[in-house]
Amino acid sequence: MSAPEIKFTQLFINNRFVDAVNGKTFPTLNPATEEEICQVSEGDKDDIDLAVKAAREAFKLNSEWRTMDASKRGHMLHKMADLMERDYEYIATLESFDSGKPLEASRGDLDHALTIWRYFAGWADKIHGNTLPIDGNFMSLTRKEPVGVCGQITPWNYPVPMASWKMATALSAGCTIILKPAEQTPLTALYLASLSLEVGFPAGVINVVPGLGRTAGAALSHHPDVDKIAFTGSTAVGKIIQAACATSNLKRCTLELGGKSPLVVFDDVENLDEAVEICYDSVFTNAGQCCCASSRTFVQEGIYDRFVAKAVELAKSRKVGGQWDEGVQQGPQIDEKQFDKVLSLIEAGKKEGAKMECGGKRLGDKGYFIQPTVFSGVKDDMTIAREEIFGPVQSIFKFSSMEEVIERANDTSYGLAAGVLTSNINNALTFAQAVQAGSVWVNCFLANMPQTPFGGFKQSGVGRELGPEGCLAYLENKTITIAMKQKNS
Repeated sequence: MSAPEIKFTQLFINNRFVDAVNGKTFPTLNPATEEEICQVSEGDKDDIDLAVKAAREAFKLNSEWRTMDASKRGHMLHKMADLMERDYEYIATLESFDSGKPLEASRGDLDHALTIWRYFAGWADKIHGNTLPIDGNFMSLTRKEPVGVCGQITPWNYPVPMASWKMATALSAGCTIILKPAEQTPLTALYLASLSLEVGFPAGVINVVPGLGRTAGAALSHHPDVDKIAFTGSTAVGKIIQAACATSNLKRCTLELGGKSPLVVFDDVENLDEAVEICYDSVFTNAGQCCCASSRTFVQEGIYDRFVAKAVELAKSRKVGGQWDEGVQQGPQIDEKQFDKVLSLIEAGKKEGAKMECGGKRLGDKGYFIQPTVFSGVKDDMTIAREEIFGPVQSIFKFSSMEEVIERANDTSYGLAAGVLTSNINNALTFAQAVQAGSVWVNCFLANMPQTPFGGFKQSGVGRELGPEGCLAYLENKTITIAMKQKNS
């Protein structure tokens, strides 16, 4: 497999690819080799201003976009999915090149993204209000109207799916968007922008401005003419963005942030091997770079030792390598900063007394590869139990009772996701109701679908994406009440 041709590296504003106003560029790297792929235009405040102006113009009441039939909006989203399917292999290859993830994983990401575009295409002409039976001689009804110009800031771990989550939802609701992709992985977002030209979206409806978080991202979240920000990323940055939204113009804000998700394995599981594999997949997927990864694996004491032995065996057999290596299951961390952070947390786990069963070191001398790592004997107060690692590290905790594990699972500032593996329906329902998490999976994990709302409790975020709630987040509710005059008899 050869590296793909890089077709688009400029900003996309008002249906045109343009250089940044200041002429700056930044490099995007291949994390498997640490080599530069290309230079990408670096947008900042001036470029954000231009993109917001274009999006605002496209959102005017008499604009082509605002007056377009809702069913036609849906057809356009379907056409976007059609073009993504047409260019399937190119987009998947481009995603792998820029993010380092194995090609097969990028294909899976693209499959998921296609379901998102088609699901929200179906929503476009099904957004409606209600009539309300109020007291008195009145008629009252509600309208659902697009919130307006939306800034969308996406992460580097799932570039195509995360861009699709945000773009398709906002477009189905009739909003206009300025997408700021992560500086580590801007290339597929720019390619999606090019496809929007083929679809025929009116100028200004879709804008893509790569740049740094501290400049382009900050300008977008502070902008007084942006009506909503949707952000996926770390809790620390999410707090900064929420403050910017509040202090600028009180713009709407949806945040999908970090996690420290518990996955609880009861000793009544019917198939221990299957349980071990679910836990393995849920923490090592995407090199551990997943916000809802099960980074706290709680195993009941009766099966703990057997579980650990099987988990270590699986981790040791995991094939780590570059994007194009056949049979590879795990790629590199996204960049040097993440690579160093994961290794430092592994060292903290060792120093604080957890038993490192396998892994824990850099793999090779080029690229940001880390060996799949398993810790046993992890205690709740250890650094690896408290902080989001975002790397290929499985921490296995021992528990004895339901009451104990619920308390420990909830003892975190996060609340993005959780899971339970059991053959006892009472265990499943008790845990699912008691755990503080936005998504709870029973006898599975990472089962995110277009129809299922996703978001967190506590410091894992505000609001929801996907499903009906995801669409509602891009809509304002307007109540209209009309006095009905009685006719004289």
